[in-house]
Amino acid sequence: MDGPSRVDLTPAAADLLRTLRDQHGELMFHQSGGCCDGSSPMCYPAGELLTGDADVHLGDLQVVADDAPGGEAFAVPVWMSRSQFAYWRHTHLTIDVVPGRGAGFSLEAPEGVRFLIRSRLLTDEEWAADGADAGLRVGPG
Repeated sequence: MDGPSRVDLTPAAADLLRTLRDQHGELMFHQSGGCCDGSSPMCYPAGELLTGDADVHLGDLQVVADDAPGGEAFAVPVWMSRSQFAYWRHTHLTIDVVPGRGAGFSLEAPEGVRFLIRSRLLTDEEWAADGADAGLRVGPG
């Protein structure tokens, strides 16, 4: 995607992603709409959830593999259903992790924590630089 990032993560979420990657291999997120944990970011092994024309690729989280400056990084793509994106298109999302257990099939559930989205509105400058969504990819990932 061109323009400013629409997604980011906290250091705590990066730590958890390193652990989950060691356990499960490459990862992906999908943020869908819906009730219960359907409105939480769900972390899956890459490719376990098939994306299609009904999904928007928001960007890739870059996580340093060994938590050391200059270390090798791995990417975790973040997808959202197109219908949910229609409501959230004006926001920047930060994936965080909090104590507690969510329901569903997200990989962090057995760890006693759950991923959580923190959002803020895009600034006028971010919105203008993004071309009002021009750089977002839709479709299989």
